[in-house]
Amino acid sequence: MKPEKFSDWLKQSLLFITRDPLVWFSYTLFMGVVLVIGRVSPALGIFLAVLCLFVGVGIAKYIDVKSSEQRVSLSYAITKSLPLAVLAATVIVLCWFVFMALANIFSGEPEKIGQFFFYWHAPPDLAYKSSHELASWLYGYANIALIFTLLMMTTFASWYSHSLMLFKDYSWSLAKKVGGDLTTKHQNALYKLVGFVFLEAVLCMSVTPLLTPVLYMLTSTLMYISYQNAHHQPS
Repeated sequence: MKPEKFSDWLKQSLLFITRDPLVWFSYTLFMGVVLVIGRVSPALGIFLAVLCLFVGVGIAKYIDVKSSEQRVSLSYAITKSLPLAVLAATVIVLCWFVFMALANIFSGEPEKIGQFFFYWHAPPDLAYKSSHELASWLYGYANIALIFTLLMMTTFASWYSHSLMLFKDYSWSLAKKVGGDLTTKHQNALYKLVGFVFLEAVLCMSVTPLLTPVLYMLTSTLMYISYQNAHHQPS
């Protein structure tokens, strides 16, 4: 059996976008608005960023089955994705808060802990910044949140865990076990995939910040495509 390749997943994901560009573009535009909330409330911004990422996987499923007998409405796909996405986002926010709180305590700045829930500090020369600099400032938290989410997911679960729980109704422990087996089977492709997303997130922090919402939707699509290929590949 020919091993899965990251290049194939990326190519399929880019082609997948053309199957319903309106839905894909609309959700990406929606995320472009939502992801800036992290500038006001890091906690809420991280929560919404993770929520958008995982709901995007459900939207990818909607696009995939849109023309099949198993087609569902977009609202149903979003509604079905929300509970698991909310749970995952809550866990990520709590983990981030614990790490941040400990860091502030050990650095002797416990008063900064409250800034995790509300913090607005605009640069004094904000009005004179270019659109590139403004986008880099607005989407900074979103890119860090994406990297942190993937690190948490691949460390405490697996790349496939969310998709298995969403589409197969697996428990967390079963999804971790099955996902771990799939990860081992397609390790080379997954390393390249995760490395690609990390690299793009770093680039979006400074070089291409306006593409941050696009990266989120592309990552959701990659999660779905890699799951479909790996899980349905014959043994």
